[in-house]
Amino acid sequence: MPKPKYDLVIINANELVTLSGPKRARIKNELSDLAIVRNGAIGISNGVIKFVGRTSEIDGSGKVELDASGKTVIPGLVDPHTHLVFAGSREFELDMKLKGMSYMEIMKHGGGIYSTVRATRSASFDDLLQHTKKTLDIMLSYGTTTVEGKSGYGLNKEDEIKMLEVMAELSKEHVCTIVPTFLGAHAVPLEYKDDAQRYVQLLIEEIIPEVGKRKLAKFCDVFAEKDVFSIEDARRILNAGIKHGMRAKIHADEIVRLGGAELAAEVRAISADHLLMASDDGLGKMADAGVIGVLLPGTPYTLMQREYANARKMISMGVPIALATDYNPNCWTESMQLIISFACYLMRMTPAEALSASTINAAYAIGLGDSIGSLEVGKAGDVLILDVPNHLWIPYHYGINHVLMTIKSGKIVFKRDEKQSNK
Repeated sequence: MPKPKYDLVIINANELVTLSGPKRARIKNELSDLAIVRNGAIGISNGVIKFVGRTSEIDGSGKVELDASGKTVIPGLVDPHTHLVFAGSREFELDMKLKGMSYMEIMKHGGGIYSTVRATRSASFDDLLQHTKKTLDIMLSYGTTTVEGKSGYGLNKEDEIKMLEVMAELSKEHVCTIVPTFLGAHAVPLEYKDDAQRYVQLLIEEIIPEVGKRKLAKFCDVFAEKDVFSIEDARRILNAGIKHGMRAKIHADEIVRLGGAELAAEVRAISADHLLMASDDGLGKMADAGVIGVLLPGTPYTLMQREYANARKMISMGVPIALATDYNPNCWTESMQLIISFACYLMRMTPAEALSASTINAAYAIGLGDSIGSLEVGKAGDVLILDVPNHLWIPYHYGINHVLMTIKSGKIVFKRDEKQSNK
C-alpha cells in the first residue's frame, strides 16, 4: 500500500467553497464569487493546504480521510470584532430595554459598560482565563477558527494589561487563533469623568507605550462617539498606537455622525467598525483608502434598534466589508453563522456576500488575509464541514449550528456527535 501523501484529505464535497481570488479584500461583485468546486477535495499536510480541486483530480491519499458527500466545505470562519475578555453578565438589562429605558438610563441603574468594568477589574487573571477559554471553545464549535479580541473593560493600566495578558496566554494554550487589540479608549472611566483629558493623556503617555513595548496588541482601537472620545482625541490616541507599532482600528459613526469614517481613511486604519451613521463622503474616503468596513448587525439587534448599517450602499460604493459578532456582555453571541443570517435578513446581503464577508474579508480586516480566509494552496488548513447541501442553507436554516467538524491547521478540533443531526 502506498504511503499517504497528505495528513488529512476531504473528498466528495457537494460544494467546496474555496473563495480563491484576488490577494486583497473583495469588493462589489467580487463578494459574490465564491469560486465553488463541485464534488470537491482538499489535501492538507503540516497544517497547510497542499491541494484544492475535484475529487477525481486529487493525487494521493490521506492519513485521515473524510467523506463530505452531500455536505458543504468552507474556510474556517473569522470573527474580526469581539470584546473577548470580560467578567460578569448583564442579562438584567433585557427587561430594562423592554421597558423602554435608554442605554444611558440603564447605566444610571447600575448597568452598561461600567457594570462590566467593575466585574472585570474585580476578576482574577485565572477567572478571566477560564471564562474566555470557554468562550473560545464555543466559538470553535460554531466554526470560528480565528478571532480578534479587544481589551476595554479595565480602563486603567493594570486591568487593561491583565486582559491583554489573558489573550496572550490563551494564544499559547488554545487552538483558536487570537488577534489582540488594545481598546483602552472604550470609555472614560468614572474616576476621570470630570477630567477626561487626564485619561487621554494616561493612554497616550503611559498605557499605549507599555502595550507597544511588550507587544501585547496588534491593533489600537478607540470608540469615537459623542460624549465618549472626540475625533481629535481619537486621532491622538490612534496616532500614539501607530507610533508604538499598533495599526489603527476605530469604532466609527455608530450612534451619531461624528466623522469616524473620515478619520479611519486619514490614519489608514485597517478597519472602521459599526458605521450605521457614516457619511457618504466618509465611506467614499474609506473605499479610496481600502479601509474595511466591519458591520455588526447583532449590535443594533440587541439594542432593539430599527436601523442597520447600509451594507448595500457600501458594497455599491466599493467599500470592502466584513462581518463580526461584536461578542460582548450586551451582544452575547459566539455564532458567526447567526451573524451571516442577520446580514441577509436585516441588511439584505446575499448569502455569498455574507460568506465572503465572514471569511476572506474578515481575515483581511485583522491583517491575516494572506494566510487564512480562503481554501487555497499555501494557506492554513482551517476548514469546516457543514451539514448542509450548499452554502445557501447557512443563513436559510438559521438559529442552529451547521458545523459537523472544525479543522484547525489540518487537525480535527471539534466533531459533532454523530447521533445529532439537523435533518
